[in-house]
Amino acid sequence: MESNVGGRDRIARAVLAVVLSVVAVKALAGGNRSRGALAGVAALGLGVNAVTCFCGLNRALGIDTAE
Repeated sequence: MESNVGGRDRIARAVLAVVLSVVAVKALAGGNRSRGALAGVAALGLGVNAVTCFCGLNRALGIDTAE
């Protein structure tokens, strides 16, 4: 896979993944399983994007923020 996520974009995705993870845990602890699952899946996706430096949506749209 060719890297297409970098710099500020990568940091923003990582921070948002952490925030969504907290939202997911709080929602699941509060009994709101649908909100918790949705936030958890979003956090997982953004986390994978940040770690692998690749985003399929960026590729489809022709966006490259890698340095």
